[in-house]
Amino acid sequence: MKPQNFEESLVWYWIISTYVFYFIGILYPVNFVLAWILFFYLCKRLWNQTAQTRIEKRIKVYWIHWVWIVSILIVAIATIVGCITYDVGTNQTLRSLINWFTDWALLALFPLSGCLNIRPQLIYRAVCILCLQSLILIPFFYLAWILKLPAHLYSSPIERLIQNGELFYNVNLYGSDYGTNDIRLFLFAPWAPALGLIGNIYFFLAVEERNNKWRWIGIAGSLAMSIVSVSRLSFIALPIVFILVLLLTKITKPTTQIALGFVSFLAGIFSTALLGTIRDAKEAFYNARPDSSRVHEALGMIALEKWKEAPIWGHGFREAPGPKALAEMPIGSHHTWFGLLFVKGIVGFIAFLVPILLSFIVLLIKAQKSTTARVALYFLVTLLLFTFNDSQEVLGYLYYPGLIIMGIAFKEEVQLPKSSLNKKPEAAYT
Repeated sequence: MKPQNFEESLVWYWIISTYVFYFIGILYPVNFVLAWILFFYLCKRLWNQTAQTRIEKRIKVYWIHWVWIVSILIVAIATIVGCITYDVGTNQTLRSLINWFTDWALLALFPLSGCLNIRPQLIYRAVCILCLQSLILIPFFYLAWILKLPAHLYSSPIERLIQNGELFYNVNLYGSDYGTNDIRLFLFAPWAPALGLIGNIYFFLAVEERNNKWRWIGIAGSLAMSIVSVSRLSFIALPIVFILVLLLTKITKPTTQIALGFVSFLAGIFSTALLGTIRDAKEAFYNARPDSSRVHEALGMIALEKWKEAPIWGHGFREAPGPKALAEMPIGSHHTWFGLLFVKGIVGFIAFLVPILLSFIVLLIKAQKSTTARVALYFLVTLLLFTFNDSQEVLGYLYYPGLIIMGIAFKEEVQLPKSSLNKKPEAAYT
């Protein structure tokens, strides 16, 4: 598996160089720069495209890509209006705009780069190589903890230019959760739950690797990422997403409908016991890390309460640092949707919700026949599940391989005649 063009070379070497960028302390800036390089290259290709351009070389931007572009631009407008309305000052307004260029914009730019000639299999292989690197490095991170080496090595001075938080520029060997001394690894992520998210996403990408050796290496490495992150959500999200997407992509099959009917029948009979089990599981989930759960819940309540101060356009920025009682976590963090209401208001909330819902519908339809669309659906559902646990817009620089796969799935031409709805999904790589 080798890159065959400029865009593939960029994506390939960027993914497999993740740890190099991380240990230098520049992973965040180089990854968002990648999004803008691919964007300007796409614009150049479109500008030079003529009627004589060969079909296989032509670039076409599809309507769902435009939905993401327009929606993220609306988020930018909400940011500006929120800052002006709440009178936060020129300095804070500029910082909020810079943050938009480095996080929110990536949610539109990376899917847009899927319009370029990038093969999904190239991304799958690169992710498997990164998973192998993680498997090799994880024992050394644990060894550093055993030897009592410093958990934090250093922070990149580049943070002073962008000023979006030192966490994205820290180089850590290990860490512990708030309120406990339990060891958790971050690897190349800024915090442990983010690594759990990446592990889950990489799992679904690695499963589609065609080479058996690399596929199993990718699966092992992605599962290891989730395990060492000690993220509660990552443990339960993987089976939930797998089963949910499996059912959604086979919902037209009679066997699936019969099975669902049988499960619904049993659920009705044992509803009381089932509800009790769900309550116990929820309580166990909360008590597994009570301090963290308390902080998440309190931050959400505060964000919703403060949202009433600026319901339409939001406050324009997160309040950082937060209360000391909540480990000084920024108000508007740890929950994408509550954070959107607080920072961007109802305008930003809807601007993000619309492309998510439309993308889900598009991918669900295409996933009936397209393997790439099915992988993208796994990614989107995983991301959606994690939006209730963290502010996912700031992590686009990490899960960008999934965003590119989603963009590739958007551009696939998939025909779904009525006679084919019950056929087995076939691979549709471009």
